[in-house]
Amino acid sequence: MSEREYVLTLSCPDSRGIVAGVANLLSDHGCNITESQQYGDHYTGRFFLRMQFVAEDGGSGAVDEDTLRGAFAALAADFGQSQDGEFVEWSLQARDVRPRMLVMVSKFGHCLNDLLYRQRSGLLDIDIAAVVSNHPDLEFLADSYGVEFHHLPVTPQTKSAQEGRLLELVDTYDVDLVVLARYMQVLSEELCTKMSGRIINIHHSFLPSFKGARPYHQAHMRGVKLIGATAHYVTADLDEGPIIEQEVSRVDHTHSPEQLTAIGRDMESVALARAVNWHAQRRVLLNGEKTVIFD
Repeated sequence: MSEREYVLTLSCPDSRGIVAGVANLLSDHGCNITESQQYGDHYTGRFFLRMQFVAEDGGSGAVDEDTLRGAFAALAADFGQSQDGEFVEWSLQARDVRPRMLVMVSKFGHCLNDLLYRQRSGLLDIDIAAVVSNHPDLEFLADSYGVEFHHLPVTPQTKSAQEGRLLELVDTYDVDLVVLARYMQVLSEELCTKMSGRIINIHHSFLPSFKGARPYHQAHMRGVKLIGATAHYVTADLDEGPIIEQEVSRVDHTHSPEQLTAIGRDMESVALARAVNWHAQRRVLLNGEKTVIFD
């Protein structure tokens, strides 16, 4: 007998019996739960669930994915009836189907290099389909990993056409997630809306204190004691999307701007890699302007 593993995520109005309902449905279809996490938010009144389970794949007791989807759709409809106007979101994905990612970058290559290395080393549960940049500088890096590189320069006059080409690449490569790995361009509100919940960005955690160029030099001049990095989903509100992961490090007066920059780049790489991997493993659920992380 062979088995196939799935991940179910669910977000709905909180009510009694949700976990029992899902568990009973899986049991009725011959599935076995291997991991289960849940969280009820007292402040928003919403409930969040992530379950991993295995189903028989072949043989007399097998259940196909379409049957499971139909059963969950009916059950999810019941969960949405407790509060008028509330909504239910759920997803069912086979674990052996790896998400596909498109990485966008400008001239700083530390986050891109880290993601490429982690994928090749088997440390990321996601496939990098392509790299897109508004500069040609890092084409050599993508080439060294055998990943296709697309140079899409952008100016205020060509921004709309460039983003149109980006969306074409998302469709061509069947991309599930776009990652801004130090991509130094602001995405349009239209693009952010079209790909809501499917774009992750990384930036230093000084915002909004030190905006613009050379933030680590600005921080050095002000004698900061903590520096960090934040990975978050992209929204039309610049750098204010739901936070997925953050890294911090204590520093002092002996650190030069260059040392602060080096420490910051390491934290950016780590925070971004964690956020990407958690998203790929369907461990991140949106909860309004924040996230629920099942680690």
